[in-house]
Amino acid sequence: MTEFYKLVEIMKKLRGPDGCPWDKEQDLESLKPYLLEEAYEVLEVMDVGGDLLKGELGDLLLQIVFQSNICEEKGEFNVDDVIKSLCEKLIRRHPHIFEDDLICPTSTSEEVKINWEKIKKTEAEHKNRTSILDGIPKHMPALLKAEKIQKKAAKVGFEWENVEGVLDKVEEEIKEFRQALKDKQKSQMMDEMGDILFSLVNLSRYLGINSQESLNSTIRKFDKRFRYVEENCDLETATLDEMENFWQAAKKNVK
Repeated sequence: MTEFYKLVEIMKKLRGPDGCPWDKEQDLESLKPYLLEEAYEVLEVMDVGGDLLKGELGDLLLQIVFQSNICEEKGEFNVDDVIKSLCEKLIRRHPHIFEDDLICPTSTSEEVKINWEKIKKTEAEHKNRTSILDGIPKHMPALLKAEKIQKKAAKVGFEWENVEGVLDKVEEEIKEFRQALKDKQKSQMMDEMGDILFSLVNLSRYLGINSQESLNSTIRKFDKRFRYVEENCDLETATLDEMENFWQAAKKNVK
């Protein structure tokens, strides 16, 4: 832990009287976008691994140490308290590992997940929750948030009996959007568009497809194909038909 506490001391120095002006100006509110940015950068290099992942994990760890230091200055808690709380939680939620397995026997990952949720409900921060939908982060990206809500509802039986029902719902929402479009009702169009997106996420979830990863894959594909179009024609003078021809070529030539 020598290097970890070296990082803690560096952070204290940066926030100290003779520290960095920028670091001293930050508070929990100002650090929110940086935390999200670092988390997304970690996601971007997780498939690459190696030094890139090592560097981005370090940047993410800095955000934890940074926020802990701010809270310590306010007299709330320090980074040791954060680690202690985490250790206690991990031990408490894994009784099949740290306690007698006869008390809480588990043999599959699904049983572990069920016990994890049961134990969570007994913890102080979860006791005041009145809905199974409580606890979903409000700043979670919309696609992930929709999937999380749907998974929670499905756990208590609020689920489609088959995929045909989900597909019918998607088609129903598209039909309602077409009507709103025909009526030129902007607010209704926005509502119906949200319903379409929500139902598509539900379809992905039902089929075991990660909607976030699926959309990101399509974005990457579009990016590559559009760059091919850019490289092969002048976008300012090309007609739509010309661009479409290169787009079709890109579908064959760009992987």
